[in-house]
Amino acid sequence: MSVDEKQTSNASQLRSDSADDCFLISVATSLPSLKSINAFLTHPACGAISTFSGTTRNNFNGKVVTSLSYEGYVPMAIKELTKLCHEAKKQFGVEKIVAVHLLGDCPVGEVSVILGSCGAHRKETIRCTEYLIDELKARVPIWKKEIYEGDESAWKENVEWHEGRRRRVMVKEKNTSES
Repeated sequence: MSVDEKQTSNASQLRSDSADDCFLISVATSLPSLKSINAFLTHPACGAISTFSGTTRNNFNGKVVTSLSYEGYVPMAIKELTKLCHEAKKQFGVEKIVAVHLLGDCPVGEVSVILGSCGAHRKETIRCTEYLIDELKARVPIWKKEIYEGDESAWKENVEWHEGRRRRVMVKEKNTSES
């Protein structure tokens, strides 16, 4: 079993953090269902649940996107997501947080990342969820490759990563299936 396979295998279990199980964190080859995430985020003291689901769209800058592929350094990703969840819980005063990300291929229309929180009121949960996706993209070691129709693909750098400047950097790559 390769290191990548071992990391992916080890990451397939959902991780709850803290004695009261207030975090649901996963970086794996499959995601929990939205129904199970909503059930996790349901809490009797909370009047608001906010979730964000990132899906693969079929286009980028006039190119037809056929899928995305994600790679990540799982132990560091889990560590950084846990740290991020602790920071968000403290900053926004929410009750529970979900941070799950897919590894591997993600076809058009499928979900690759789900973030969410629950709290007493909508404002803190919405702000917390927005903070989670922005910080995940800026800090968590998960990389995205966009695969286009034909023989082209590009590793994408999140706009949040490039020296604080809001721009994307793409590296073209020839499809190796013809070799």
